[in-house]
Amino acid sequence: MQVWALSRVEDAGSLQPLSFQPGTLYQYHYTLDVQLEHMSMLSLQGACLQAEALVQLHQLWRDQSGEELLQVQIHDLKVRHKPEEERSQDGTGGPPAEIALSQEARAELQQPVFISWSSGKVKAFYGDEAESILISNLKRGIISLLQLQPHAGTAVEEDISGSCQVTYTVSNHSITKTKDLLSCTKLNSGFTSVNKIFRVQWQPTSRSQYMVKDNLLQSVLAEESHVLSPALRSTTSIKISSRQQLQLVSPPMPDPAEVTGRSPEDALAGTEGQHQTLGMASLPFRRVCTHCPSLRAYLKDFDSQRVKMDTSKVATTWQFQRFIRMLHSAKKRDVLQLLRRAPKEMLPFVVEAAVAAQSVASLAALSDFLDFSKEPKSLLEKFLYAAAFSPRPSGELLRLVLDKLDGKQLAPDVQETGIVAMGSLVGKLCQQKLCGLQEVERGVETILRGLKGAEKESEVVIYLLALGNAMLPETIPTLLDHAEEGPATITAAAISALQQFPVQHISSKVKRAMRRILHEKRKSYEKTCRLAAAEILLDNEPSPMDVINILLAAKELETETATFLLLKVWNSLHADHHPARKIMKDIMGDPQINNYNFFSKAGISSSFSGPLTVTQDLLSTFRLDLLFLEGGFLRKSVSDFSLLSRGWQLRAAQVTIEAQGMESMLGENVLEGEEEPELMAGMSAVFFDVQLRPIVFFQGYTDLMAKVLLSSGEPTSVVKGNLLLMDHHQVIPLQSGLQVAVKLQGGLGLDISADMDVNIWEQELKTSINARGSLTIDFQAELDAPSFQATLRSQTEVETSIHFDTMLRFSSSPVLMCLQLREEQVPYREIFTVSKSAGSQSNTTRKGRRGTMPGREFALHRANSKVCNLLLTVEE
Repeated sequence: MQVWALSRVEDAGSLQPLSFQPGTLYQYHYTLDVQLEHMSMLSLQGACLQAEALVQLHQLWRDQSGEELLQVQIHDLKVRHKPEEERSQDGTGGPPAEIALSQEARAELQQPVFISWSSGKVKAFYGDEAESILISNLKRGIISLLQLQPHAGTAVEEDISGSCQVTYTVSNHSITKTKDLLSCTKLNSGFTSVNKIFRVQWQPTSRSQYMVKDNLLQSVLAEESHVLSPALRSTTSIKISSRQQLQLVSPPMPDPAEVTGRSPEDALAGTEGQHQTLGMASLPFRRVCTHCPSLRAYLKDFDSQRVKMDTSKVATTWQFQRFIRMLHSAKKRDVLQLLRRAPKEMLPFVVEAAVAAQSVASLAALSDFLDFSKEPKSLLEKFLYAAAFSPRPSGELLRLVLDKLDGKQLAPDVQETGIVAMGSLVGKLCQQKLCGLQEVERGVETILRGLKGAEKESEVVIYLLALGNAMLPETIPTLLDHAEEGPATITAAAISALQQFPVQHISSKVKRAMRRILHEKRKSYEKTCRLAAAEILLDNEPSPMDVINILLAAKELETETATFLLLKVWNSLHADHHPARKIMKDIMGDPQINNYNFFSKAGISSSFSGPLTVTQDLLSTFRLDLLFLEGGFLRKSVSDFSLLSRGWQLRAAQVTIEAQGMESMLGENVLEGEEEPELMAGMSAVFFDVQLRPIVFFQGYTDLMAKVLLSSGEPTSVVKGNLLLMDHHQVIPLQSGLQVAVKLQGGLGLDISADMDVNIWEQELKTSINARGSLTIDFQAELDAPSFQATLRSQTEVETSIHFDTMLRFSSSPVLMCLQLREEQVPYREIFTVSKSAGSQSNTTRKGRRGTMPGREFALHRANSKVCNLLLTVEE
């Protein structure tokens, strides 16, 4: 190889224009090295692909402006891979094994392509659009190496990665190009979950070094790296490394192959073959799966493959994901046959999988199968909730829900579930920037029209909660009107809907309305509404004056309400992630505020929050709010499990239990000036940021007595079923023309129940929330090349069970209360797999680990532990 002298430069940031001489054949030695590897603590060999070829390039035509038509041709391509062998003592494997390409692939590779090129800029690309995608993309990869500019600066370039922002720096002898891969725009690059906490983290780098001599490109070294991992588990990551090199073979050879014409298109007409203008961006390639589960094959042996329906077990959740993959590629008639043949106990599982698949065939089959006038309401609610929890819903799914609900006389439970599901779908589609869809506009109009025409308070509440799920900024004025002017239940629902909105939508107008409610500027409000208004002010970039006014308001409130509110403020001081923390620290430095006069309220209401799990990627927290009445009776409890990761927050589960009128039932008098509330107990739940339909345990004394006497002793099911939490598909075009398809699918099997037991004679109230679940995560990267495929896969599974119990004894004075939060032991397993196929040979290597995290009971606070010891000892 000849060593070239450094080129002369025009200035420090520019080289002379690049060009190729007519009548000359330039030959470059091309090498490629691509590696995929698991970034885990387990020692598992990845996949390595190597290639080398001779690339010939010569100028066919040139005009006076310097635009050139260049022919690019690949010769003698050799592809190798590292076979799966035992590592030697120095950590290296055996020598690479050559991959035999088919005759068709070799013939296509040798077909030349053409570019219109002007001093480094590829202005047009010409080739045969009938070529196979893999071969065509390999040629695009080589052509993209010729996309450069001889002067420093930032530009937007079109190459195999799409349209990307690139930055050039120029020195005396080289050009360095840094490509911002995160800026690249390309069509049909995949999809991802709406919730950012369930997405894939992608950290790419791309840098190319060009060497130039006498206006001629001497060599290119292009290196790129991609590290991908689920946002919740960066320890389960995959790294993709790619290195390409073009090196000029010296000396260039004479080649008189020159054509004439007034334009590149005229010049092309004088060459052999079909030459169409093609795009530079990589073409999408979809691997044909030969071993994927087929629904048609499954149906042939259906009776022996029925699924056991324990939703909290990982076996069921893995089966759920397997069903989704089958339904992705199934035809409508097969999906319909599955729905019709499924036994009663399996049908909800199949419906949930069909909704999660969201293929055209599965949605069409559901449309034909589901008859909202005949199916049991439990199945219809399964369908609606499965739609509401979809990680990336489509307009077609919303249209199906709207069509099924439109103009039908439905059971109240189904109607209410449909409305909140409609709001969730509208909100998620807008988060995908699909607010302009006709289905979304129809959904918003349906909710607003229903809200305007609602006559019962319970109906208004449902429509307001649906607006909370939708989180449309334009509906905030409507929510504020209902919050300020409605009766207590409607005010509470409207404020609850506003709490769903992110901080950027809690404007000064919203805050002014919350201040009016908190300080009762227009009328009197129920205490829970005032406290909820205070929470909105505290949780959304509060001003110092807001915090001070909340503290001043607490001085005027009743003991229990004041105690609860002061604890809310105090907790914001000690929570690292709370938006009011810095302000609170400044305020607490003032002795006129931080004193006994402000914080001397001594009620039994409490607000507690603390971490459950802390990892490098995730903080999971538990919050418990307990608001009591002055007579010692529980008014409201809120149990909240939230996830925080990289600035994103998700309410994984929030269960609110409310009870009112209990004091009158036990002969206590309400406070003077207050209306005697109706005896009632109910529950409201939010899961994965989706508000569910509220559940009423009992309403009125007669209803309570009937349910006590006729109770089966079984807890009320809050949510039970299988959900697809994570659904991510991303195609990464490497600079070489190869592609890596990254897939993440996460399934959740959930069984949450709640129970309230009122013992009138013993004057005890017990509530119990039990959550059992299983989480399965399937994360994989697929590399495809001619005659070679590789897949890296990691599978994670976890089972967990959390119990939260409260016990209150009213016969004592003061009221005795015991809270228990405990988690049973958590078994988990991880499996890492590398699969490779080269020609007719294939192999798979698998390694894994498993373990069990011990069960634990969380110590909430010292006073609670003392009361629990007393009550539980008496119980025994």
